[in-house]
Parts: sequence; structure tokens; C-alpha cells
Amino acid sequence: MNIADVKKSAFAMPLTSPAFPPGPYRFVDREYLIITYLTDLDALKRVVPEPLSIDEPVVKYEFIRMPNSTGFGDYTESGQVVPVSFKGQKGNYTHAMYLNDGPPIYGGRELWGFPKKYAQPSLGPDKDTLIGTLDYGPVRVATGTMGYKHRALDPGEVARSLAAPNYLLKIIPHVDGSPRVLELVDYRLEDVVLKGAWTGPAALDLRPHALAPVAELPVLEVLSATHILADLTLGLGKVVYDYLKP
Repeated sequence: MNIADVKKSAFAMPLTSPAFPPGPYRFVDREYLIITYLTDLDALKRVVPEPLSIDEPVVKYEFIRMPNSTGFGDYTESGQVVPVSFKGQKGNYTHAMYLNDGPPIYGGRELWGFPKKYAQPSLGPDKDTLIGTLDYGPVRVATGTMGYKHRALDPGEVARSLAAPNYLLKIIPHVDGSPRVLELVDYRLEDVVLKGAWTGPAALDLRPHALAPVAELPVLEVLSATHILADLTLGLGKVVYDYLKP
């Protein structure tokens, strides 16, 4: 393979058998359980990078079921998202994500900079309760529960929340271990078809773990819960801040 062929075909690793196909990436029947809670402000300040700013000490704990996604297949993920502002615009910073499928881990990290690690999340109904869990190895580190579809939410309000910018810290190391890429990425959810949104009573339990430290943003009070079903495309986004440029 000559140099021109390498440049033409290279978009992901391994070169001759990439772990995921080129986008766009469409998700059908993507299901969310999002539990919003109050946390410790000092703990939040320790993990949210400038130039993002924190408006209030709030975290969104997410369980996301993705049964039909382009190139990535059928998988589930779970993690923490922090409401933030960037240059006066409100959005969400993805602090941590754990999932059970290789290609979206590789693609999420290489393309966007998603902070994804391998674990075993789950999301689904059990009789009258929607239940989300996260296991890291044999250890249960997160359990979220919500009354199943107690009350429908305003679809316009939910659609606006899904249209907000999302921020990621993309880090790619040099061969000596120093950062070669260190960027703040803005990505959006596109072509969203909202199929339903509900709320109900909710609870969230986070447990300490050395390698899945979700409990380091402790639950002080559950504020709300949202159950969403939608089709959407995951936009590839853009770089909005480069930490390595003056």
C-alpha cells in the first residue's frame, strides 16, 4: 500500500480492518433514563475543565439503551453529564460514560473524544418501574429507578433540551505520552424524531469504585427524572477550543 493509498483509506484503526464504519451514525429507538440530581459544588469544580463554567451544582445521570445503531449495533451505556456554559451558551459536558460494546467505545473516543470505558450497564422496565444499572466487573456502582411513564412531558420542551450543544474533552496522546490533541469538542444531536417523553418519581444510588468513580459526584437530592424514546443522528461536531494553541 503506497502513501497515497494510506492517506485515502485511513479514518480509523486498524488501517485495513477498522473497528467501526464511517458515519453518519443513526440511532433508532434510542431510549434514555436521565435522573437529574444536586451534588457537591467543590466536587464538580474538580472535574469540569475550563473554559466551561458551572451554573449550578447539578448532574444528569444517564442510562441509555441503543438497540439499533448504524455501525455500532446493539448496546447500552451509562454515565454522568454536567450542565455547563461556554461563551454564554448553555450546554452539557460529558464527564464519564461506561458501555458494553467495543466499536462505540473506539469510535466514541477516536472521533469525538467521548470519555468511554468498558463496563456493563442495563436499562429496561420491570413491571411498574424503569430500572437502570451499571456494573463495573462484578461490582454494582449505580442504580437508577423511576416510576414507569407516570406523566407525559411537553414534547417541545424535551426537543429543545435534546438540541442543546454537548461538549467533550478530546485527548489523543503523542508517542511519548504527552498530549498531541487536547481539544474541546462541540457536537449536536441531529434529525431528532421524538417518539415519547415521560417523568415520574425517581431514586438514584451511586457506590464508590476506584475505576468507575461515579460516586465522587455524590447524590445530595434527586431533582427530576426523564424517560425519552427517540430516533436521532449523532453529529460529528466541531472543535471550539484548542488547549495546545496560544
